[in-house]
Amino acid sequence: MITRRDFLAQSGGGIILAGLPKKVPTIQDAINLIMHEIPGAPWDSTVDTVKSGDPSQPLRGVITTFLATHRTIDYAAQHGVNLIITHEPTYYNHLDETDWLENNSVYQKKRKTLEDHGIVVWRFHDYWHAYKPDGIATGVLKLLGWEAYAEAGQPQLCRIPPISLAELSQFMKARFGAKRIRVMGNAGMSCSRVGLLVGAVGGRRQIEVLSEVDVLVVGEVREWETTEYVRDANWQGDQEKGLIVIGHALSEDPGMAWLAEWLKPRLPNTIVVHQPSGDPFYFI
Repeated sequence: MITRRDFLAQSGGGIILAGLPKKVPTIQDAINLIMHEIPGAPWDSTVDTVKSGDPSQPLRGVITTFLATHRTIDYAAQHGVNLIITHEPTYYNHLDETDWLENNSVYQKKRKTLEDHGIVVWRFHDYWHAYKPDGIATGVLKLLGWEAYAEAGQPQLCRIPPISLAELSQFMKARFGAKRIRVMGNAGMSCSRVGLLVGAVGGRRQIEVLSEVDVLVVGEVREWETTEYVRDANWQGDQEKGLIVIGHALSEDPGMAWLAEWLKPRLPNTIVVHQPSGDPFYFI
């Protein structure tokens, strides 16, 4: 969580920096600026739409985040920020459908907070993955310091100096700031070909990439898909496979942190900060 002192220090004491042009950009101007750099955008079919608020209002500040939690919304309201760019849904389902939530008090309170403070929530999922190179993958590579190890045109495939699965797991845990990760495979196996499929891309894609690498790093898995493939492969003994499960939120957060850095030179007169969603779980 960014402290109020840190936030104000970045904004020079307020949300908008000094030296504004006469015409303050609207939220829609900021969205259009981003969309201009996405190949083929806008698309007819995408989940990347405004989920709350009026984008025609003047832009007062931007928060990028993996997920627009109520905590993040409260933080935006406290600091006068009126644009939250979220990677994942706001209302607990992929399409942000709300008809089934109309009588749900948690949904009602979250929606009311957004409306009371005039906060726009815009989802940036499909387009950020479509950016060249993939915005989430780029952020992850930067976090790991692996830009030089990624294959050209395939940032999800990396060839690193050989390291044991145990050492690689500890490295991943530290870099992603995870309290706990889950690992499958022989702790002493040598890993040099690493797949990075953060988030939740599905078992079929995960298994396809596993056939090309020694170890796969993912956000989350269905335990009857990829995990069982790894268990069978290791039991057969013909090839060793490793699997490292970081958690969906922690694994994609670096890509939204990178979005904030990407946006700053494009919105030079507006404060842009990243607000981590954090791991939603605690461990006992």
